[in-house]
Amino acid sequence: MTPEALQRELREGRLRPAYLLLGEDAVSRDDALAALREAALGEGPADFNHDRLEGEGTTGPRLQDALHTLPAMATRRLVELREPEGGRGRDRGLCDAIADAVPSLADSPSVLVVLAGSADRRSRWVRAFRDPAAVVECAPPKNARELAAFIRAEAERQGLGVGAGVAQILAERVGPQPLLIRQELAKAALLAGEGRKVTREHVAAGGSTTAEDPIWDLTDAIGEGRRPDALAVLARLLRAGAPPPVVLASLATHFRKLLRIAYGGDAPGPPFVQRKLGAQARRYTPVRLRACLDAIHETDTALKGAGALRPELALERLVLGLSG
Repeated sequence: MTPEALQRELREGRLRPAYLLLGEDAVSRDDALAALREAALGEGPADFNHDRLEGEGTTGPRLQDALHTLPAMATRRLVELREPEGGRGRDRGLCDAIADAVPSLADSPSVLVVLAGSADRRSRWVRAFRDPAAVVECAPPKNARELAAFIRAEAERQGLGVGAGVAQILAERVGPQPLLIRQELAKAALLAGEGRKVTREHVAAGGSTTAEDPIWDLTDAIGEGRRPDALAVLARLLRAGAPPPVVLASLATHFRKLLRIAYGGDAPGPPFVQRKLGAQARRYTPVRLRACLDAIHETDTALKGAGALRPELALERLVLGLSG
């Protein structure tokens, strides 16, 4: 199911018992989650009826308890679980609990929403999300046509009129980065003024040029141990306006891929990408890859206000460690 299909179902009043929001596009995942929250909870008391669980630290029994709790002054509860395969020392019982729970939720007042940037689709817990449950594919645009379609849809979502060539220039300047596209359209709308159509000139005046240094230039430099190049690309990305949380999310996704490959999983993408990722994964031991993901998690905490370093310096320190 696509995110657009999910939105259509929710507008028609259909709410399934369980959803897996799967894919690397954090924008699509967050939008889908927000729509599901509204559909499941409405204007009810969310404090009592919305459980937010993290894969690291959540056990199978904890998930079952959340799903079996009755709603308080409402008809439904929402149980949100993030990255069930993430974290060190994860409890495999959590994945088993998901697989066991999903088929039993058809008549339950609880709606389960699992979010995962990546997962082995052959896993029992992933295969459990079959009708009446659903997998929502949250993948970023893969080619120019999909990217242009995303830009047009995002402009419509923001209520913007766009002139000829806007999608093209955004695709060229930003590349397949949905969150940055969203931000660039919002900036262009401010430049255009209320009620005016966004034009190529507005986008050019306020736009970033992150496509000139795409995020995979940074992940390649890190994965290949080219520390000076990695620092240089990071600096250019930040100067061009790439938000530190977006850069960090891309690093987390990249290192999760490398860890999966290190444990024998398939590398995603066309053959040349598979070869590149395989070579990068061989530079690290599984223990080192887990340590890298821990460092990324610590930097995420720092970016959210728990650290003394500015976000740019926190990212620079992280890149030094990852590429060493």
